[in-house]
Amino acid sequence: MPIPSPLALLESMILARALDQVALELRAAGHGHYTIGSGGHESNVVLGRLTGPGDPALLHYRSAAVQIERARHVPGHDVVRHIALSLCASAEDPMSGGRHKVFGHPLLGIQPSTSTIASHLPRALGIAFAMQRRPKLGLPPMHAPDAIVLATMGDASLNHSTAQGALNAASWMAHQRLPLPLLVVVEDNGLGISTRTPEGWVAARLGAMPHMQVFTADGSDLFGTYDAAEAAVTHVRTRRRPALLHLRTVRLRGHAGSDVDSVYRSPAEIAEAATRDPVACAGRQLVQAGLLTEPELRALEERCLARAREAAAAAAASPRLKSRAAVMAAVTHPLPAEVAAGSERPAASPAPALTLAQGINATLAEALAQRPEVLIFGEDVAKKGGVYGVTKGLLDKAGPARVFNALLDEQTILGMGLGAGSTGLLPIPEIQYLAYLHNAEDQLRGEAATLPYFSNLQMANPMVVRIASFGYQKGFGGHFHNDNAIAVLRDIPGIAVCAPARGDDAIALLRAALDLAWRAKRVVIVLEPIALYHSRDLHRDGDGGWVAGPGEGSAAFARARQYLVSAQGKAETDKASPAPAPAPTLAIATYANGLWMSLRVAQRLADELGIAVCVLDLRWLAPLPLDDVLDAARRCGRLLVVDECRRSAGVHEAIAAALLEAQQDDDALRQVRYRSCSSADSFVPLGDAANLVLLSEAEIEAAARALLAAVAPAPRG
Repeated sequence: MPIPSPLALLESMILARALDQVALELRAAGHGHYTIGSGGHESNVVLGRLTGPGDPALLHYRSAAVQIERARHVPGHDVVRHIALSLCASAEDPMSGGRHKVFGHPLLGIQPSTSTIASHLPRALGIAFAMQRRPKLGLPPMHAPDAIVLATMGDASLNHSTAQGALNAASWMAHQRLPLPLLVVVEDNGLGISTRTPEGWVAARLGAMPHMQVFTADGSDLFGTYDAAEAAVTHVRTRRRPALLHLRTVRLRGHAGSDVDSVYRSPAEIAEAATRDPVACAGRQLVQAGLLTEPELRALEERCLARAREAAAAAAASPRLKSRAAVMAAVTHPLPAEVAAGSERPAASPAPALTLAQGINATLAEALAQRPEVLIFGEDVAKKGGVYGVTKGLLDKAGPARVFNALLDEQTILGMGLGAGSTGLLPIPEIQYLAYLHNAEDQLRGEAATLPYFSNLQMANPMVVRIASFGYQKGFGGHFHNDNAIAVLRDIPGIAVCAPARGDDAIALLRAALDLAWRAKRVVIVLEPIALYHSRDLHRDGDGGWVAGPGEGSAAFARARQYLVSAQGKAETDKASPAPAPAPTLAIATYANGLWMSLRVAQRLADELGIAVCVLDLRWLAPLPLDDVLDAARRCGRLLVVDECRRSAGVHEAIAAALLEAQQDDDALRQVRYRSCSSADSFVPLGDAANLVLLSEAEIEAAARALLAAVAPAPRG
């Protein structure tokens, strides 16, 4: 079948090539910062014609022609100017606002992605899944009934576990006849920087994917590529099943501006690649078809280069990001006041006393009842109710469309959450153990956190990720079930991390997390201490000191919870306000299992020494409630940080640094005595040996007594 408007396709290809040229010129002049070009891949232009803004797309970094051609669907959209602004990291770039060179634009339906290792594929899978799931939830569709998801990638990335996991998950869903309108395009130029892709490997690997039809095209033949791509798109649109398009391409320059490909490619190979140049081949095809003449082709090339250079000159003169605050605006945007402050939400009476697991379960049930957009999924979360029974009964309450098991692949579980969040749903994926997250943490760092950043807050993938976490499981499971390191999560800009310790904490913090995700479009990680899931007692067997009613409504963002422990008993307040008499002489800042241990230690000290101890449950581990901690330290004069994580991977260093810096300008804080205690820098072994490396109550008590015995320093001067 003839291609509609082939001259427009050729023009988009030539514009992509021209932008490659001006990218090099901008870099040489010191104005540009990105030189990974699309040269040799321009036949992917047909994907911009065959899909439109209603088809979500996540693109490989050699996909300029796709974006240029797709822009034709939006009259007046100056895509050349936009790409030039992105090349210059201009603050006027309409996608990232000058933060990164990405393909994408909200009006074009293209989500920004760096796609360095096909890390966008799990998200693409999640979008395709969510598009089909929304109608089952009774929610209005966000896309047309025949919309598809387009994801492009390079051949070298096909070997990465992220790509293999996503393709396997697509096959897994297709095997069960679940609708999944996903088209994955592998642009195969035979090179991963300098590493060769073995001849025939891509075809063999794609052909081994069950239930996924493979379409093949030679990028040097524009007409053949269009036919193959059209067949692939039609297959996915009509059958709602995933498919693969193997697009054979060439690479005409080095991988990037600093890569000299003649070091690892022979002159003959480089010359042979030039004969398959898709732009030159398409030009010849159109000339031979009588659609334009050679002089008209040369004139078109000159006009395209002139247009690209004009856009580049304007971009070079455009403003750049000039302050730290401007760069960080996409990760530190203010929250709605009511979300930041939390809210009072009294529970129905009479309210039962709940364990941590029961509090989580009750709040998830509440979310399912109140928010039709909520999905709960992960390994074993449905009929079994999770490894620890935390989600037990939710399947019966909400049904399999909303509570369901996922395959055993953390990258896919998080990717499904990212896709669902970006399509207007509120996903609550579960990762079975914190140790298992490390297989997939790039889905949080490289994908979840960067979508608001790369899109200048124009796009978001809100979700609440629940993770069974920490240690103290009486020797069970060893390292893979007792992971006491949270540094990797605290290091991700824009993501919030909280840790509920009791049933009422679970309700307050999960409500806050859901509000943050739904109303502020944030990604929130909830670290649930496994050892406290079913705990009921605090000081002695049968005392019921660790169960609690629903208490408050939703917790205030990044605020600690205060417990005042004295010989007369324990009182609680939610903010670090002045405490009633007797005035506490020791503040303990802690979280999760550390709260349980610290309250026990604090009561022993209070009973024996006749003192009062202020125990702060940090609750929020990113960002930390540092103002509350410093206020407690100021009032008490002594601060002990009880950090159950490894010495090198917890929160005590950040608190110590905050205290040290605040002491420079605060006379009261200069008098504060400080200590910290934490677990050893070791993996957690099996059995009783776990107690040799995990922080113990005895160590907490010894540190507290040493701090209480310390003489306050004399005032300066």
